[in-house]
Amino acid sequence: MREDLEIDDIDEVDGEQQLYEHFRFEVDKGQEPLRIDKYMCEKMQHSSRNRIQKAADAGFVHVNDKPVKSNYRVRPGDVVTLMLDRPRHDTTIEAEDIPLTVVYEDADLMVVDKPAGLVVHPGVGNFHGTLVNAIAWHLKDDKGFDPNDPEVGLVHRIDKDTSGLLVVAKTPEAKTGLGLQFFNKTTHRTYRALVWGNIVEDEGRIEGNIGRDPKDRLRMAVFDPASDIGKPAVTHYRVVERFGYVTLVECILETGRTHQIRAHMRHIGHPLFADERYGGMEILRGNRSSTYKAFIQNCFSLCPRQALHAQTLGFCHPSTGQQMDFTSAMPQDMAALIDKWRVYINGTTNDTFADN
Repeated sequence: MREDLEIDDIDEVDGEQQLYEHFRFEVDKGQEPLRIDKYMCEKMQHSSRNRIQKAADAGFVHVNDKPVKSNYRVRPGDVVTLMLDRPRHDTTIEAEDIPLTVVYEDADLMVVDKPAGLVVHPGVGNFHGTLVNAIAWHLKDDKGFDPNDPEVGLVHRIDKDTSGLLVVAKTPEAKTGLGLQFFNKTTHRTYRALVWGNIVEDEGRIEGNIGRDPKDRLRMAVFDPASDIGKPAVTHYRVVERFGYVTLVECILETGRTHQIRAHMRHIGHPLFADERYGGMEILRGNRSSTYKAFIQNCFSLCPRQALHAQTLGFCHPSTGQQMDFTSAMPQDMAALIDKWRVYINGTTNDTFADN
């Protein structure tokens, strides 16, 4: 079930209007009384509370088949439904002829190198033109592969604007085997990221639960590991190269939470360069001279997305047990960005960066 909601410019329900069920939840027996807008926001994490309130006010949120307002408090056993004035979008995955870089392939799996800008999986606003559609096309002649079968396909994901390596299971057995490796943290994954600021330590460890930011449902936030908020997450980093105002780091994930590197690096004061959602698409370090501002804008133009690349991927082959290791070259936009910073740093004295 998709956890997203499109409610734009909706009108109140007409008494004779046909409604279509989009979501259904049965409230757990142990649930404490809770406002329905907050309850649904927790269940539908890609939908804002404001949108849910609009839906309730328009008569689209029902409890036990009757419309309720957003201040209704859910109780154990309540059946909550979202009824909209249009049918649910057909989420059937169709094969589409989209360029796909296949690094490795055999009868059990394939490893692909995703470019930045390509959405991994269909969702609101991106029902077509995704990596999953491209995989379906590539494997369209494989009679044993059904792109709509959840027991095969992508084993893990990366963000739309993150580039790099992903593994795809072509059989249920391969997906189970690979999935267990990710669950048991025996896979090997490293990322390269350009972050704002001169990181003092040569290496470090970031620990903090990852959960939805209550101020922005499209962003993740970091919470105390001792809290019950979010899911435990650990990121290790190592400095690869310093450029005074920015640092190139290698990140190794112990866990694989949504936006983990982006949220963790922001949490320690070093947002990813050009990461608009996490505050990296503005000048966070350096002087305010017109020359420097122009330089940074040129950098943003070279790489207009978070500077994050899934560079290596390692796992044991689910059938043979052989160790498989893959490396993806730095994509052109990030390579050009890093080269530009190298040229800049070589023309600047070390004293310039004393306070950064």
